[in-house]
Amino acid sequence: MRISSTLHNIYMATPKYPIGIQTFSEIIQGGYAYADKTDLAFKLANYAKYCFLSRPRRFGKSLLVTTLQAYFEGRRSLFAGLKMEGLEKDWVRYPVVHIDLSIGRYSDVAAAHSNIGGILSELETKYGIEPISPTAYGSRLGRIIDAASRQSRQKVVVLVDEYDAPMLDSLSSPQSQSAIRGIMRDLFSPLKSKEQMLRFVFITGISKFSQMSIFSELNSIKNVSMSDEFACVCGITEGELEERFAEGVGHIASKLGISRDDAMARLKLNYDGYHFSPGCHDVYNPYSLLNSFMDGQIKNYWFASGTPTFLIELLHGKGLDMLQLDNVEATEDRFDTPTDSISDPVPVLYQSGYLTIKSYDPVLGKYTLGWPNAEVKNGFSNSLLRYFVPDGIGKRDALYFSFVHNLLLGDDMDSFMHDLKRFYDAFPYTLVNRNERHYQAVLYTIFTMVGAHVEAEHATANGRIDLVLYTRSSIYVFELKHGHDASTAMRQIDGKRYTSAFAADQRKKYKVAVNFSDDQRSIDGWIVDPD
Repeated sequence: MRISSTLHNIYMATPKYPIGIQTFSEIIQGGYAYADKTDLAFKLANYAKYCFLSRPRRFGKSLLVTTLQAYFEGRRSLFAGLKMEGLEKDWVRYPVVHIDLSIGRYSDVAAAHSNIGGILSELETKYGIEPISPTAYGSRLGRIIDAASRQSRQKVVVLVDEYDAPMLDSLSSPQSQSAIRGIMRDLFSPLKSKEQMLRFVFITGISKFSQMSIFSELNSIKNVSMSDEFACVCGITEGELEERFAEGVGHIASKLGISRDDAMARLKLNYDGYHFSPGCHDVYNPYSLLNSFMDGQIKNYWFASGTPTFLIELLHGKGLDMLQLDNVEATEDRFDTPTDSISDPVPVLYQSGYLTIKSYDPVLGKYTLGWPNAEVKNGFSNSLLRYFVPDGIGKRDALYFSFVHNLLLGDDMDSFMHDLKRFYDAFPYTLVNRNERHYQAVLYTIFTMVGAHVEAEHATANGRIDLVLYTRSSIYVFELKHGHDASTAMRQIDGKRYTSAFAADQRKKYKVAVNFSDDQRSIDGWIVDPD
C-alpha cells in the first residue's frame, strides 16, 4: 500500500525515542532523539585514569558507558555533527573490555558464578584465550587485559557498568552477599595490578554500596558522582529539553489539550528537580521524559519501573515517615557514604534517586535533601499504601476521584472529609506512635498519594500550620488535634490568625479543623469554615 507524500513526511518528521535502547551506536545509527553529552564524555575520558560515577537506575549510565566505548574504539563516524567531533583530533583505537553486570540476576552465589563466568567466557573467546579454572575470576580478567594489550599494542580501556548489581540483588541474604562481595573483589583485583597496561577505567553503579571494600586497592579512584563538572553527564537539562525535544513537548501539549507552556510546567513538576552536586543545574529524569514524549502523557514511568519495597521496610523498621524525609539536613558524609550495612535509609534513598539535593550552605557544609519531583513523591506515598494496605487500592482510587470531584473541581471540603474518614478507617498506618505528629504524617501521606499540592509545618509569624493544601482556586489551612475536639483546633487557627499568612494570595481561603480520636484511631470530627 502506498502512503501519500504528506503522510510520509509527517511520519519521517516524527522523532524516534530510544525507549529501552542504551547503546550509543544504535541510537546514532537509528536516528533516535539524543541529547549530546559527548563533550562531557570526552572530558571524563581525559580526566583521571580511574573514575567512578553513581547515578539512580534508568538514568543513562549505560548510554554513557557505550558512548565511551565508541569513543575509545575510534568509531569517529558515529560522532559526526556531535560535540566530540571538534574535540578529538587523533582518534586512537584502544581495546575495550566492557563488563556489564546488569545482565542477569545475582540472587545467590550460584547465579553469581554463572553470570560472571559467562561474561568472562565471551571476552576470552573474543581474544582467543584458553580457559583456566572457572572461578579464578581475577586471573581470568588479568589474562584478558594482557591479551587485549598484546594483540592491539595499545593500553586497555575497562568499562564496568552497574558494578553493584550483584550486591543489590542479594540484599535479602547477608550470607550470599558476603560471598558475592568476595567474588567481586577477586574479579576486580587486576585493575590495580595491571595499571601500566590500562588507559582508562570507568565504573558505574547506583550506589557506593561496598565500593570501598571491593575496590579497596584502587585508592586513586576518582569519584565524580558529586562533581559540578559532571553533574549533568546523565539525565536531561532544561536547555537540552528545549533544544532537542521540542517536538515531544508539543506532542504532550496536543494530546492533553494544553498550551506548550503548561506542558513544560507539568514536565518540570513531575520529572525535573534532580541535583547531583552543590552547583548542579536542574536535571530531568530521562526515562520518564522519553516515555512521556512517546505516549503524550504525564505518568509515573520511572517509579512504576521499580518498587522500593526494601526501603519501605527499612523506613518502617526505623519508625520514619514521609514528613521526616522532606527537607533532611545532612553533611555530605551522611548521605554519600558506602552502604555496606544499611542502617540509615538516607544514603540509599539519595543514591537510589528517591531523595536529591535541594540546597547547599557552603558556610556550614550543610545539604538539604528532599523529594526531587511529584513523580517520586506521589509514587513513594502510593508504595507506602500498597505495603501497609495491599487490598486498599480500590479505596485509594475512590478517594482520588473524591479529591478531584470535590476539591479540584469544587470547594466541597466537607464532602471530601466524609470520604477521607472512610478511607482512614481502613488504613492501619503503624510507622509511629498515635499522637498528633503521627496523624499529621498520615494525612500528609494520603494527600500526597492522591496528587495534592500539600505542605507541612508552614511557618508563620504566630506559629507553624500543621498542613496547607493548595488547589488552583483555594487554600485550605489545617489544624490537627488528637484527643480533643475540632472546636479546639478551630480556636487555634483563629487565635493565631493562620490564614493571614496568605492574605496576598487571591485564592479563596478555608479553615479546616480536624480532631482524631484515640479510641477510634481515626477522624472523629471536623469543622470547615471559609475565612
